[in-house]
Amino acid sequence: MNNVKNVFSIKDLENLSGIKAHTIRIWEKRYDVLEPMRSDTNIRSYDIKNLQKLLNIVLLHNYGYKISKISQLTQTELNKLVNEIISEKSAKNHAISTFKMAMMNFDQALFFNTYNNLLSEKSFKEVFYTVFIPLMQEIGFLWQTDTISPAHEHFISYLIKQKLLINTEKVQILEPTKSDKVFVLFLPSNEIHELGLMYLNYEILLNGYQSIYLGESVPVDSLIDLKNYFEKITFVSYFTVEPKQDEINDYIKEFHEKIIKDSQHEAFLIGRMTEYIDQKSLNENVKVFKSIEELTYML
Repeated sequence: MNNVKNVFSIKDLENLSGIKAHTIRIWEKRYDVLEPMRSDTNIRSYDIKNLQKLLNIVLLHNYGYKISKISQLTQTELNKLVNEIISEKSAKNHAISTFKMAMMNFDQALFFNTYNNLLSEKSFKEVFYTVFIPLMQEIGFLWQTDTISPAHEHFISYLIKQKLLINTEKVQILEPTKSDKVFVLFLPSNEIHELGLMYLNYEILLNGYQSIYLGESVPVDSLIDLKNYFEKITFVSYFTVEPKQDEINDYIKEFHEKIIKDSQHEAFLIGRMTEYIDQKSLNENVKVFKSIEELTYML
């Protein structure tokens, strides 16, 4: 079972900051910017304060400050300068770094403060596209490289889900303005990663369509009855880890035979696993999209 990490290797710092381990070592040796702990065998490790300091240093460095100047700042001066230079140009990267720190510290207050600051300047849609999507992509990489634990991922995902639900509720109370089709959103069996699907639900409602959200792990057979309720359905599904690479084309075939065939219904598919779909075998009523932006453009 994975334990929550609060001590990090230099490779973890590389993954979290985007700065190569070699460069971090140079900054540490030449400018004394970090204070690593050392094992009996002289192996470096870093605590959460070192991680936070490095993320702030990287922000200043990306903004044009030289590492030699940054290294001369006290911690108070460093934090003050970071707050002063945040602008439209740097807000995105700063927010992502701050959300990562909130995740690492399980700090809900930091998450909410950062989100509210973003929302004072951007719409929810802009926040999701420019911050939450790249943040979740980074978190996926950090999880794959064992830099963070499932507890970290679940913590930040839940907070983002809260914001999605709040904003979705605001548009759910509006009467649909378009009646040419109905959207049904679901995840395939054993698929539980629903943030992307939840956002698509928000976009569909925002565009005036009726949306039926079924959520995670829905078997194909559970969709059959829906065909009898509506004349034209657009089924939307997000394949993040399911169906597996060697099963996905059989899944598409089954879905078409049971749900799409001989009807006006169609399917919009998105997610990492869709790259393994045999495009040549797709029916014209099954469309694959490379990104959320591409799919929402069709609405």
